[in-house]
Amino acid sequence: MYLKQFKRDSSSILKYVPYVFCFIGFMAINILFSSIMEIDTDAVIQDSINRLGKNATFFTFLIPFLFFLAMLFLWWIFIHKYSVKQLTTCRKKVDWQRIIFSFTVWVLINFVILTVSYFLEPESFQFQFNLRAFIPLFIIAIIFIPVQTSFEEYFFRGYFMQFIAFISKNRGVALVTTSVIFGLMHLSNPEVSAMGVSIMIFYIGCGFLLGIMTLMDDGLELALGFHAANNLIGALIVTTESTVFQTDALFVVTSEPNIYELLIQVFIIFPILLFIFAKKYNWANWKQKLFKSI
Repeated sequence: MYLKQFKRDSSSILKYVPYVFCFIGFMAINILFSSIMEIDTDAVIQDSINRLGKNATFFTFLIPFLFFLAMLFLWWIFIHKYSVKQLTTCRKKVDWQRIIFSFTVWVLINFVILTVSYFLEPESFQFQFNLRAFIPLFIIAIIFIPVQTSFEEYFFRGYFMQFIAFISKNRGVALVTTSVIFGLMHLSNPEVSAMGVSIMIFYIGCGFLLGIMTLMDDGLELALGFHAANNLIGALIVTTESTVFQTDALFVVTSEPNIYELLIQVFIIFPILLFIFAKKYNWANWKQKLFKSI
């Protein structure tokens, strides 16, 4: 359905190569360079915050995604000659209700998680509301975080997943490949320095969650809503001193993250979320939609 609506002849598949290899190559070189040069990403972020302030640093992190998304859409429209709607969903039109539902459900689940965490360890939450800092942060986040998360979804769960599915001729290979590479793209994040590579469980787990949503629901809508909600919460509601989004959010969590929190998130909360979507949208034929050959 979603993957089957595009041509799979050799000339069509070759059109994917320039954008895919340019973006993946750019990210890989950035991670490799940071590793070889032993660049401390957290120190770089702190230096930028000291020079520019948190909001300006946050803005400079997000603004490249506007360029990435615009280039992807232009490439898709003028080189592939498809509409953005077709890259979004196989439905007759984009289902905004799905985006809103996914966004709302993930916000509510996070509200429950944060409330429980606060009552269990109130000393780990530091309230830091500053109206003058929060208003520009809110404006930047509301405008540019959906751009950042939308690019990642349109590229990884849309464009890149199509490319891998076409060359492998298998949905399962596309799901695994895009999920793992999505996780590995976060290797240069400061969270990796703070927690070690075990945090890849979360990032790769997120990749699988979003990929499963896309394949089971035949579109990006649920993934778009979830990802936007997740990153807005991290920017506006609660942040940590070791995250890439070091903002003037309402709360700063001072406790160190641990592997058990990640395991609960990935192996308990994510399946619950998928169960909710499955019941809401009557998902069926899981094996065929996730692993069947194309």
